[in-house]
Amino acid sequence: MLRHEFQPGRLITGLFLTLAAVLYAGDADGAWETPWFVVIPVVVGGLCLAGSVSAVTGLIRRHKRSDAQGVRPGHPPDNPAGGVT
Repeated sequence: MLRHEFQPGRLITGLFLTLAAVLYAGDADGAWETPWFVVIPVVVGGLCLAGSVSAVTGLIRRHKRSDAQGVRPGHPPDNPAGGVT
């Protein structure tokens, strides 16, 4: 039993924000030197990628849902009674 559906956009967001945290933690610990401006492209790029993945995932799910219901994109649903509407 699934508790919720898989959302890859949120996974990507979490991975990129975790990467930003690791970069800053390594800098704070003295393991390496991270310039302040490095994290901005990591976070913004991760959010853009996550948004794109979420949009594609939504389109795929909407397409699968319409196929399962017998609705073709751009057409009205089929009349189950067989008559003309």
